[in-house]
Amino acid sequence: MIADPEAGGGRVRDELDAVRRSLNERGLDHDLWVTERPGDGERLASEALAAGHRFVVAVGADGIVQDVVNGLLSDGAGQEPVLGVVSAGSACDLMKSFGLPDDTAGGCAHLTGDNTYPLDVMRVTCRGPDGDTHSRYAHNIAEVGLGAAVSARTAAGRGRFGAFWRTYLGYRVPTMRVGIDAKEDRAFRAWNLVIGNGQFSAGLRLSPRSFPGDGVLEALVFTGPKSDAYRMLPRIYRHGDHVPDPGITELRVRIRVGVEASKHLRVVADGRPLGTTPVTFQLVPRRILLKL
Repeated sequence: MIADPEAGGGRVRDELDAVRRSLNERGLDHDLWVTERPGDGERLASEALAAGHRFVVAVGADGIVQDVVNGLLSDGAGQEPVLGVVSAGSACDLMKSFGLPDDTAGGCAHLTGDNTYPLDVMRVTCRGPDGDTHSRYAHNIAEVGLGAAVSARTAAGRGRFGAFWRTYLGYRVPTMRVGIDAKEDRAFRAWNLVIGNGQFSAGLRLSPRSFPGDGVLEALVFTGPKSDAYRMLPRIYRHGDHVPDPGITELRVRIRVGVEASKHLRVVADGRPLGTTPVTFQLVPRRILLKL
């Protein structure tokens, strides 16, 4: 088990004793490691595999899940690893797609038994902060454009409400060129692009037709007026019934989607800033077993 103590605004740190109690009550033999700095989660997951462990549990939100996924898919990984997730009250978006509990006791209860689900992930290759090309695995939802810029500003410590309006007011809608699988690129004047493997992002059902194991990524290209960024929120909050909509082009991806733009646009996956365009999202089907 690899825990991010800062997840959920420090909620996970407060829940670590409850995690240990819940595991002991169920007779689950375990090692619980707590991250201290960026990169620890990925390193510890990779070391766990190298030591012969096959069942690795991320304790926290989507950030630590992404780290563990990258560790599990590091070079030299053998048979399909099993990924468990205990949100411990940190509101992990991946778990919402499966309707799994957010509380510590409920999350630990799902670590027992044999039920697993083959999980798709995506390999994101984009321009890094140093200008070089970097690749990273992501498991849930990625965004390019306005949504990514808001998430990046939020991750830098801004409140989400303030981050949204500061970003929105200065945002200029770009032209994106989007290529799906082997099809010819299409040009869109779009303020946002969502790539969905899971359904939820920051608690919003942003990609409602996605399911992270069907061998498909859902790409939503937001081509309506920029004001849709806030006018659609009530529909997204309700049930994710913002699709279908004439201002959203829906595309299904079975291999890859590539995105270029008239300017370098932010790329965020699982709430974590990864870099800027140009970017490619490659579907990696069923490489991990998710414990249900």
